[in-house]
Amino acid sequence: MALVFKWLMRLTATAVILVVLGVGLVYYLASRSLPDYDKTLELAYLTAEVEIVRDNANVPHIFGESDQDVFYALGYAHAQDRLWQMTMLRRTAQGRLSEVFGAATVNIDKLIRRLDIYTRAVASVDAQDEKTMLFLRAYATGVNARLDEINENALGRGAPEMFLFNAPVSAWRPADSLAIIKLMGLQLAGHLDEEVLRARMSLALPDAQRLSDILPDAPGSGVAALPEYAALVPGVPRFTENTLPPAHPLSPFKRRMFAGASNAWAAAPSRSASGGTLLANDPHLEFTAPAIWYLARLELQSGGVIGGTIPGMPLVLTGRSEALGWGLTYAYMDDQDAYIEQLNPDNPEEYKTPDGFKPFESRGSIINIKDATPITITLRWTDNGPVLPGTHYNLATITPPGHVASLAWTVLSSNDTSMGAALRLMEAKSVREAIEVSEPYLAPAMNLMLVDRNEIGMKMIGAMPRRDARHQSKGRLPSPGWIESNRWQGRLPYASNPEFVAPNGGILGNTNNKTVDRPFPNHVSFDWGDTQRIQRWQRLMQAREVHTRDSFIEAQLDTVSFTARSLLPLIGAELWFTGEAAPEGTPLRQRQRALTLLAGWSGEMNEHMPEPLIYAAWLQRLQERMIRDDLGPLASEMTHVEPLFIERAFRDIDGASVWCDVIQSAPVETCADMARLALDDALIWIEETWGPALETLRWGDAHQATHDHAVLGEVPILRFFVNIRQSTNGGDNTLQRGLTKGTGPDPFHNTHGAAYRGVYDFADPDSSVFITSTGQSGHFLSRHYDDLAQLWRRGEYIPMSLDEGLARAASVGVTVLRPER
Repeated sequence: MALVFKWLMRLTATAVILVVLGVGLVYYLASRSLPDYDKTLELAYLTAEVEIVRDNANVPHIFGESDQDVFYALGYAHAQDRLWQMTMLRRTAQGRLSEVFGAATVNIDKLIRRLDIYTRAVASVDAQDEKTMLFLRAYATGVNARLDEINENALGRGAPEMFLFNAPVSAWRPADSLAIIKLMGLQLAGHLDEEVLRARMSLALPDAQRLSDILPDAPGSGVAALPEYAALVPGVPRFTENTLPPAHPLSPFKRRMFAGASNAWAAAPSRSASGGTLLANDPHLEFTAPAIWYLARLELQSGGVIGGTIPGMPLVLTGRSEALGWGLTYAYMDDQDAYIEQLNPDNPEEYKTPDGFKPFESRGSIINIKDATPITITLRWTDNGPVLPGTHYNLATITPPGHVASLAWTVLSSNDTSMGAALRLMEAKSVREAIEVSEPYLAPAMNLMLVDRNEIGMKMIGAMPRRDARHQSKGRLPSPGWIESNRWQGRLPYASNPEFVAPNGGILGNTNNKTVDRPFPNHVSFDWGDTQRIQRWQRLMQAREVHTRDSFIEAQLDTVSFTARSLLPLIGAELWFTGEAAPEGTPLRQRQRALTLLAGWSGEMNEHMPEPLIYAAWLQRLQERMIRDDLGPLASEMTHVEPLFIERAFRDIDGASVWCDVIQSAPVETCADMARLALDDALIWIEETWGPALETLRWGDAHQATHDHAVLGEVPILRFFVNIRQSTNGGDNTLQRGLTKGTGPDPFHNTHGAAYRGVYDFADPDSSVFITSTGQSGHFLSRHYDDLAQLWRRGEYIPMSLDEGLARAASVGVTVLRPER
């Protein structure tokens, strides 16, 4: 027995030693790729010495004698901190994820290849002017200098993920940066999804008026009646199941609710307490770890520029110089149109045009797949755009036999000059100059919010398609691609893009709300991203005669839900303070307790309060009950509450209360019945998930921000190191937007919001502030991987100063890049 015990001890000790050695080896290999920020290097292709001074938040401040060298150093810094992110963005744009991740990403690669994004980026290289190409080459050379350093010094392959996935990294090229702009356009786009959903709803709803309920237009629009989709494209079944492939964390294809969103507003000197202009901006994208944004300061020949960059592109996309501040919101311009193309019944390689049948433009494309046989797909293009498979965007559900779907989209231009326009913006000195230099910008369409020392302005930038006034669907539904009047006829002049400069009220803002109300075809869009946040923003802006940096921060972090304040009195109108007292432990008592809490609630979506969770669960169950019997499988497409739909039904606008009646039941249910039943549903779910004590609920427990690593986020053990989870305020329709997941066991997880926030004060520019949601480093062993996350969660910021002395005073390192001798 003693001998057995002795051997067990030896085996246990050996196992422990092996585990410790294994962990030590893994840590050693992973830590080799941690950047050294305090060093001097001699590198080729530099014209003079460059310094990268990293302040105490690890924000690089880059000083050089030429713009070319500064962009070189930015490429080097991006590759130091975010190499894995950059390579994944490039692989995604190239349609080459499956070479690393196998069959799991084949569907992503197929659709990317069919859109031909990378080929279009390569072709766009020839459209760049000489100065833009100089900066793109310099940036690429800086990235490649870091790659050479990694290879020569065995620096852990540049990122710990490289050890887990065999992902060879090729040299960076200018086309790679152009492709990432197009990829961002893909992540922001939602109009194709909206068109397909509208077509499916048109088929499913026998009463065309009900389409205006479930997919309501933004208030104030005067949209003429559209034809039913079945009349446009006969032969499509009324109800069909979804055909979407399973979602993947690396997929750039976002559903309509997760398309681009953002806030930006500005104040003129007349509305500023300090007498200087003010600007606030917080673009909304999917949360990831690390965040998509990377803070940087560039000392250009035209002056210093500081703000948010996206690794892979030599741009400060939102930020400021000494003279100009700029921010971005997604414009919701209708720059996508889906077409139904009729195939030649005698030759499926031809499609119908206004002049008869014509061969597709086609070529083969090979997709290499890890641990599997390569596959070849045929890419086909029509005059309107690429042919897309029915398995994506649910296109199969609205495409009749003998037809295929194609897509017209401004992002797919082969002459994309957006990069040059964005580079010129960083050099602009005034609002009007910034508007002028942005004319070559093509896509994705954005609202550019601008301030200089004296003036504020907003300009929608991007190519607006020119449509025929006789377009059958006005771009709101997929339309027959062989009818000439449905086809695009070039682009509208830049002057037709909405523009607001020096408004009389001294305040400008955009929350993805409707910006103009113009008749088709100069309408910009019928579908906008917000009807709710704008209401709260207007109240906050008009509540003060003058604003300050701090009042702009307060608005940026505001968590009061206009939606809750407007809908709760409607849906609870017949429930508040009614009925007799109920015994403890009964459903009626629980309902009364919930209603009592909500009756005294201000609508603040505070993470520490129970009311936001009760409200959110109630609204979600209410919409589900109202639409499930009418829409069948289509109801699963409505993952988030549509406030205007709920309001129309409860106010019985144009007979919309019919949604509250269950078609399959004999009684006629009222909206009050639905509200009561939905509240009981919500309380049952809350009790099963969080327990029966309503007063102890915390919205933040359900509304955790999910900054997850796209690749390692679901790996056991590793996920605890790479994912960043935080209890957060806000909700779907608050200015501090925290868009919920909408589905699954954690429907209220916060998955999409402001991963970058900035507030710029031109009375004292160096008092400007900014923040990102995670940290500067993409290396999970770095202390800068998540050091900004808690500041972001608490609504705090870091200085956004161009003061060189301040950056050097508390720097975490200075990297000196010298020309090779």
